[in-house]
Amino acid sequence: MVFDRMLASQDSNLLIKDLVFDDVPVRVYWPKTPVAGRRRGMLYIHGGIGVIGSIRGYEKICCSFARGSDSVVVCVGFRLAPEHPHPIQIIDCLTAAIHFLKHAEDYGVDPNRIIIGGDSSGGTYSTVVAQELVTRVDLPRLRAQVLLYPFLQALDFNLPSYQQYHSTPALHKKRVIHLGLKSLGKKVGDLDGVMKNAHVPEAMKVKYSKWISADLIPAEFKVKGSKPSVLAPFSEELHKMMKPVFETRFSPLLADDEVIRQLPETFLLTCEYDILRDDGLLYRKRLEDNGVPVTWNHVKDGVHGIFLVFERPFLEFQSSRESFECVMHFFQGI
Repeated sequence: MVFDRMLASQDSNLLIKDLVFDDVPVRVYWPKTPVAGRRRGMLYIHGGIGVIGSIRGYEKICCSFARGSDSVVVCVGFRLAPEHPHPIQIIDCLTAAIHFLKHAEDYGVDPNRIIIGGDSSGGTYSTVVAQELVTRVDLPRLRAQVLLYPFLQALDFNLPSYQQYHSTPALHKKRVIHLGLKSLGKKVGDLDGVMKNAHVPEAMKVKYSKWISADLIPAEFKVKGSKPSVLAPFSEELHKMMKPVFETRFSPLLADDEVIRQLPETFLLTCEYDILRDDGLLYRKRLEDNGVPVTWNHVKDGVHGIFLVFERPFLEFQSSRESFECVMHFFQGI
């Protein structure tokens, strides 16, 4: 509510328009400076776990991306849960992405230089859209993806980062699970059981241990506050209720290698003081194992949400600006 009530940005260097991409509302930011040829484009998907967030709340960061990288930026106004439960958000983002790729030239964009990106759950949706587009031979390929501290799996809520920072603002363990279930339109009474992985059968844990396991997290990230956790007994009832979280549209870290190896060059940002840190570390490993070039930036003093407060007086962290500069440096190579 606070961010949505802030005044819209007035940027004399940008032309800003509200448009509709095949029934999906978007806001487009064009740099006003003349350029020879067509610009780089970015489809930005905001965070909020599909429940909160808006184009208005993310206008400052979109303006900064457009101005700082001299790119055309499109922010997607997808529908929110619980009125529109998952996967409506994915469908809206995919629809907007397909429209942008098809009609890039109409917006002054080179269709072969389009980046998809987002923060938090926006990074989740960006990952899912990128994965689903790898089979579309009728469209230009995405040039890159920018994933800022994304949520990527609901199989293990006891990875080291979940143990170390389970109560760290602004996103603690119980909240991410509660809001994630809200985005699915589900109300689960036994949140404690989910927090202790009671929704995951042993066979599934074994099957995906090659991709999701504390053993795959580098040792330097397990030094403090991480120990073998006491998990709850498997609950068939919880498993049935939680089945949608095992689909790749909710947990893209579970996508097959055949999909992963076709993904575009990736910029991945993780923050130390973030329960989602290890999701990023595991996805980085999967991408690199499958030959996808990854530029990884780990913010040692960063917390979840550092981009949301970028260029907001009295709220911005030093790490917000430093991380933004790292993204801009990545853009220069696209």
